[in-house]
Amino acid sequence: MAELLFELFSEEIPARMQERAAQDLARLMETCLGEATLTFDRVQTCVTPRRLCAVVHGLPERQPDVSEERKGPREDAPAKAVEGFLSSVGLSLDQVERRETPKGTFLFAMIEKKGQDSRDILPGVLEKVIAAFPWPKSMRWGANRFAWVRPIHGVVALFDGVVLKGGIDLGGRMLPFSDTTRGHRFRAPEPFPVSGFADYCEKLANAHVVLDANERRTRIREGADAVAASMGLEVRPDPGLLNEVTGLVEWPEVLVGRIDDDCMSLPQEILTTSMRAHQKYFALQTADGSLAPHFVVVANGIRPEARETVIAGNERVLRARLSDARFFWDQDRAETLESRVAALNDRIFHAKLGTDFERVERIRRLAGVIARAWGVPDPAAVDRAALLSKADLSTGMVGEFPELQGVMGAYYARHDGEAQDVVEAIRSHYGPLGPSDRCPSAPVSVAVALADKLDTLAGFWLINEKPTGSKDPFALRRAALGVIRLILENNVRVRLRPLIDAAAEGHCAARTFSGASVTDDLMVFFAERLKVREREGGLRHDLIEAVFALAGEDDLVRLCARARALEDFVRTPGGSDLLAACRRAANIVRIESGKDGVDGFGAPDPALFGQDEERALGAALDEVNVEAAPLLAAEAYTDTMAVLARLRAPVDAFFEHVTVNAADRALRANRLGLLQSILATMSAVADFSKIEG
Repeated sequence: MAELLFELFSEEIPARMQERAAQDLARLMETCLGEATLTFDRVQTCVTPRRLCAVVHGLPERQPDVSEERKGPREDAPAKAVEGFLSSVGLSLDQVERRETPKGTFLFAMIEKKGQDSRDILPGVLEKVIAAFPWPKSMRWGANRFAWVRPIHGVVALFDGVVLKGGIDLGGRMLPFSDTTRGHRFRAPEPFPVSGFADYCEKLANAHVVLDANERRTRIREGADAVAASMGLEVRPDPGLLNEVTGLVEWPEVLVGRIDDDCMSLPQEILTTSMRAHQKYFALQTADGSLAPHFVVVANGIRPEARETVIAGNERVLRARLSDARFFWDQDRAETLESRVAALNDRIFHAKLGTDFERVERIRRLAGVIARAWGVPDPAAVDRAALLSKADLSTGMVGEFPELQGVMGAYYARHDGEAQDVVEAIRSHYGPLGPSDRCPSAPVSVAVALADKLDTLAGFWLINEKPTGSKDPFALRRAALGVIRLILENNVRVRLRPLIDAAAEGHCAARTFSGASVTDDLMVFFAERLKVREREGGLRHDLIEAVFALAGEDDLVRLCARARALEDFVRTPGGSDLLAACRRAANIVRIESGKDGVDGFGAPDPALFGQDEERALGAALDEVNVEAAPLLAAEAYTDTMAVLARLRAPVDAFFEHVTVNAADRALRANRLGLLQSILATMSAVADFSKIEG
């Protein structure tokens, strides 16, 4: 068995694309090798800023020989049909087999195909991999027609230590396969040959390249932790930055710089954002979590004698960045946040949805609706927070650091003397931004955050800018999940449908939108997002759908409580059996109503009950309906399910002893009405037809 080594050496690949690129390379390599009928033990991929590499272990020297059976026409088929078949398989008539089948005697050909040398097949495999590679963005360079994420300088393609024939057709010239690569851009720039993967790894390590991304990540993390600990400090956790920096360096060197003391008076969010966003520095903190006047920078393979120079250069750059930030900080506070609201008229939120000022007015109205529906004790604070929520978008600091929207608004609102609940609502109304992000909990914050997200969802639905497949440019899935988290985690007892109506009305009051109401479609979208969220928590998606299907059920807190009680119910033997009986009743009613051409069979008449089992079931349904109604009203769903479970025995007895399709038409209709009553009783809890077996 042999080894294939493949490396694409290029200019720096964006860090955000590297992990996916390694996954795509492995997938394409496996697929294309499979299509070429080449077996292998495993495909291993590696990625650094300047190289994308794959090594395939356990490849055979040759393709296996293949025997293929091809069925032809009948023996007595017209001559042209027989000749055409023989021509297609490359055989003569005496080389094919005549075989009896149930449909007559047919011609069969056995085609023996000799396997080719893997060395002859692999260049074509690599060409297919390169042609199919799905970079999010690609570029062309020079006079080439070939597109790649960044200009390619070389391609290593070795099979069993020998260079493969061929190369990459760049459109203007050929970039041939070779056995030559390069190390670190500055510390080992000269090309060198490799003979296989082990040699490749060893020589790259000697050339100041850590090939494995996990090893680079570990070096950075452990190095940063070590230098921080030596100063009695800790690295502020930032997994996203760690992953990004891992994709920026091939030979990580951890250095520590100092932040000027006069910059430490700036809000810590300004300091950390400036360090993170512009310079890719890690912030350091004391044991109590306070920001320390130091930062960690990860250099790419500097020489020991240059360490102090590099540290000083990074300190100088950060000093300039923070000097700009201080200018914005002082300038922004010279005006009140409220005075900036009018400037939102000059900012377009979306060409079809108006300005940010119009959006603020919509959010104010909708937040007021939410506050009244939920019973927020201070609606004036809700209105004030909504008014100021987007004002910081016109500040210099947010213009420089968009990540700080909301955060800077809160600082400026506090500086202006706004109430604390208003300040907190401005800070947190964008949240939650993801599953791990803290969810706002103060009533004023929750009301404004809900209004912000519902306004966004209704607006983009009205202009038909919905998420499609994997594309969601306006983060509408995240907005919907944010609404769900805000409601469920804060036990917000409001009906969602009227809030969506109010959000849509806010948009329609300012401009005309064609098409029907978006509420039904958005409710389906919320149902899908709720299924995703609750599935991660272990709640079955079909149970959520069964409860969502109830007419008027749009209180998410009540809906989830009902679904969880339903899940507990269907897990019991009695609940499972009753569910099966309900399905049976539903099927019978559906089939028979279709035969009769009617929508239903009406309420059963007790006077027509001819068997004890009918009377017992009718009495049980009456009792259950009476007992379940107040329990449902009190949202005591577990107790409601316990009452419904009492139907199991009379339902089972009914199906065992009563013939539904009686000869007497009146009796048959009455019994079908009784089955329909079972479904009506159960549907007070959920649509049981939506529940899977």
